[in-house]
Formats: sequence, structure tokens, C-alpha cells
Amino acid sequence: MIKFTLLKQCGQTGARAGILHTRHGDVPTPVFMPVGTQAAVKAMSPEELKEIGAGLILGNTYHLYLRPGHELIAEAGGLHRFMNWDRALLTDSGGFQVFSLSRLRRIEEAGVTFRSHIDGSEHTLSPEKVMAVQEALGADIIMAFDECAPYPSEREYIRESMRRTTRWALRCLKSKHRADQSLFAIVQGGMYPDLRRESARELVAMDFPGYAVGGLSVGESPEQMHQVLETVAPLLPSEKPRYLMGVGTADYLIEGVARGMDMFDCVLPTRIARNGTAMTSYGYLTVRNAAFARDFRPLEEGCACYACRHYTRAYIRHLLKANEILGFRLTTYHNLHMLARFMTRIRESILTGTFPALYRYYIARFGRKEDVD
Repeated sequence: MIKFTLLKQCGQTGARAGILHTRHGDVPTPVFMPVGTQAAVKAMSPEELKEIGAGLILGNTYHLYLRPGHELIAEAGGLHRFMNWDRALLTDSGGFQVFSLSRLRRIEEAGVTFRSHIDGSEHTLSPEKVMAVQEALGADIIMAFDECAPYPSEREYIRESMRRTTRWALRCLKSKHRADQSLFAIVQGGMYPDLRRESARELVAMDFPGYAVGGLSVGESPEQMHQVLETVAPLLPSEKPRYLMGVGTADYLIEGVARGMDMFDCVLPTRIARNGTAMTSYGYLTVRNAAFARDFRPLEEGCACYACRHYTRAYIRHLLKANEILGFRLTTYHNLHMLARFMTRIRESILTGTFPALYRYYIARFGRKEDVD
């Protein structure tokens, strides 16, 4: 199972630096985890992910269950071997995808019956089934099955949903069999502080190896997210990792770190890369725009990533406009490299005691909300 070593915590904020020890290597935290929805981080090879410093990536239980199937992946030797990834892996429970991708679904205490977004076939996922699927996949960290309630929702609905998630977490814990995997619980409760506290306290009492905060980055305001994190973080064990789900922009990452979160993931950096947008330390660069047709600078001055060392904005724009695969690969490589570098800088500032100054610097910069030119 995983272990977590807390190295230092900022005295003025909740920011933490640590090491997540897994059977596939140590992962320095705080960390952004690239998302490999269908056993691949889109446009990236495992070797390229290692080049940018990724030590932990995600697989998606819902998608892998539907295609190619967890039995096939188990037959191949597990997800690590199937996708040729020898570093740490986390698989989510599929709960978010069930509720966001399936139009026809029925939620019951036993589980959720839904129709596949691929072919319309009917399936049922229960806490026990989700554990069986994730154990077949074999990731280092697996997630408890939860209900990700839509935002906004009435308080009564959120309360019932949160309590069902707590009951499902206990069922996941009881049905887990593999000792070499670590099961994280997911704190729910919407934007209601008292429900978040109830969820956190009951899950902590079950003594999971780690805890995630779910149900955020679903349309709420930044202030609402901050309030939830400030409510939940003090209730989570300091000696265990904390995972903020679905966050992948620089401003949200540093705000999450400042409120005590250690792990983050999001599809946004790779998704906007495929739409022709590069993430930089100064904002977003929409490299598809005509203004860059004769711009022979790199995507970001001073960036040491492969894309910036070898190619210009003009060339990458040409590739994107021509729908050449290389263009999508270069913007994706840059975006993931930029976030890896950003998280390293945050971690170093925590260890050296300079995080408050770094936080103020970036918050002032993000407040301008400007695209770079």
C-alpha cells in the first residue's frame, strides 16, 4: 500500500510538501496528475510523460470497463503492463462519468444502472463491482464509488446523495481484497459546509489511506470552492494524502495547494491543447489565431520543453490549421510540461519557506486574466 511522508507545511497557509510512496516509485507532492482516460494520455507516449517528470497518471474506470473491458486488461497483466507504464497509477471510480455521460440512469441503494454512451447497452455499477473492476485494472491507488451530484442541487438532494456516498464507501472498503492497492474515499456534500463536515468526519472514522474532495470544479464560483476546501482540509488526517479532483488550471492549482491539497488532476490541459491553446506562466496563448502566423518565437520564452526548444508559434499554428497530429502533440507536451514545472516551483517554495510570496505573486498575475501575445 501507499505511504505518505509530510516533509513541510507552510506556517501561514495550509500548503504542504511531501512524498507519496507507491510500489511503482515515489511521487513528490504537491503533484498534478495527467489524465489517461482510456489507458493513454491523449497525444503523449509514456516515454514523453516521463520526460516531463510525470510520476503518477490516471486511468478512467468507467471508460476502461466499457472498452476494452477490465477482464481483457487483467489478462494482459494489468493496466501498468497493458499501457507500458512502470510508474504510479490511479484509477477513479467512474462515478463522475456515470452521472455526466449517461443520459439514462437509475440511482438506487444497490448501485447505478445506466446506458453506455458508446452503444446504448445497459450496465450496472455497484460499490462491489467498481472494486472488482479496479482490482482487475491493478492501479496503485483506487477510488471509492461515489455519487457526484449536479450543481446546483437542492440541499435535501445533496444530503441524501452524500449519505449514500458514505454508505457506498463503507461497502467499497468491505469488498476490497487486494492488499497492494490503496483505496481513497471521496468527501461529498455540495456547497453546504455542515454536510461537508459530516461527510469528512464519517469517512475519516473509517480510516482510509487517503481522501479526495469531489463535487467541485462543476460550475461553482472560486469562492465557493475555497470555502469547501477550508471547511474540509482541517478535518482530514495530516499524515494522509489529500486529492482535489478535477482541477487543472494554474490559478486553481495554487489556490488548492494553499488550502492543504496534495494531488490534482484534470483533462483541461490536454483538451485545450487539442483546440490550439497553450498554457504559459503568463496566461493562455491561442496559437491558432492569425496573429501568430509569422511569429517565430517559441510558445513560451524561456521554456525548456521539447516543443519550445525546437519549434515556433508560426510552425505550430500551421500544423494546427492543417490538422496535423504533430501540432496537437506539441501543444499537449508543452501544457503538461508547463504544469509539471509550475508544481515543482510551488513545492520548492514550500520547502524553502517562500510559498506565501510565490502565492501572492501568482494571484496578482492571475487576477489580470489576460491572454499573452
